[in-house]
Amino acid sequence: MILIGATFYAFEIPNYFDWIVKKTKHLKGLRSTLTKTGLAIIYFNPLWIARHLIFIKLFSGDIEAIGWNVMHIAFWSFVVNIPISFVANFIIQNRFKLKWRFVGSAIFSAIMAIYYALSETIFS
Repeated sequence: MILIGATFYAFEIPNYFDWIVKKTKHLKGLRSTLTKTGLAIIYFNPLWIARHLIFIKLFSGDIEAIGWNVMHIAFWSFVVNIPISFVANFIIQNRFKLKWRFVGSAIFSAIMAIYYALSETIFS
């Protein structure tokens, strides 16, 4: 997972954050704040969570456990997480300078990786 985070995610997430800045640069005030936060939450959607869970299963050698149940777990994990994710992404997108957003997101993602791993137990 460290390898995935240091390569794949390290390329993907900063580029998405750059895209958010470009898409919202014309917005001001509350609309800008909520749009940036919403776009960040949309990025870390059930498909992203499912992909993360699949990586966990692949790296733990539990390949036979990969099935549609992963989407069910990812969906409920996403829904329950929305309030926490809203606050964290609000802070990351609106209070951090662009160059620090990946670091902030990486720290939040590391915490959430534990939650995603526990999601299988919680939402199965």
